Amino acid sequence: MLTKKRRRLALRTCSLAGRLLVENGSNMDRVNDTLHRMANSAGLEDFQAFTTVTGMVLGANKMPNAIVMDIRRRKNDLSKVTAVNEISREMAQGLVTLPEAYAQLQWVDRQGPYKYQNLIEALAAAILSLALMIVFTGDYQDCWAGFIDGGVSYAVFSYMIRKFKIQYLGEFCSSLVIGFLAVLLVKLGWAQNVNDIIIGAVMPLVPGIPLTNAARDLVSGNLISGPTRGVEATLTAVAIGSAIVIVLHFA
Repeated sequence: MLTKKRRRLALRTCSLAGRLLVENGSNMDRVNDTLHRMANSAGLEDFQAFTTVTGMVLGANKMPNAIVMDIRRRKNDLSKVTAVNEISREMAQGLVTLPEAYAQLQWVDRQGPYKYQNLIEALAAAILSLALMIVFTGDYQDCWAGFIDGGVSYAVFSYMIRKFKIQYLGEFCSSLVIGFLAVLLVKLGWAQNVNDIIIGAVMPLVPGIPLTNAARDLVSGNLISGPTRGVEATLTAVAIGSAIVIVLHFA
């Protein structure tokens, strides 16, 4: 028989795990599966969870009040998703107790950006831009320009996200930088093809994870989170495309 204190701790543990999964880019099917697995491991009876990309409501039998979670920020940090999944598996196998799982989830939640993370992400974006520019266009001559453009624009994107906390503004401004640098490099005679450079540089900004999650949520029957993630990905694409069109129109 679970005590009232342990039931409350179990609900807090499940709510923290769900919030971490949604905030860091997990699809709703994985969130629901993880929550029910952890609730069963904790011994909660008649556990119910209503999850969306902007909030969650969790409740269980013999609990007078449900827990409501407001989710306002979302990013793509799959390392935290992996960490939460690992904790839930260990909890289901009996390798960690409920208090230990809650403490580990709190530790995962506190993990912020590691040292030089923005620099490493910008370098990774530059390498990705170079590689995909070659794959999609076959342009080896201007691939160095895609490398520079992709890295600089992603650094601008990271700065705008940290400064203003508005994802679409960051994507719009970084796309302006992509178009401006591509046009500038061509007009200076250092590069040849504006389109190839832009194609490579925008690849790190393409909303691949939201589109994938939208498709998975729709297939699994989640008709709230699926369209919501689809709209989110569409707005990202509009922000990127409109910025590029503005630059090319006035170039």
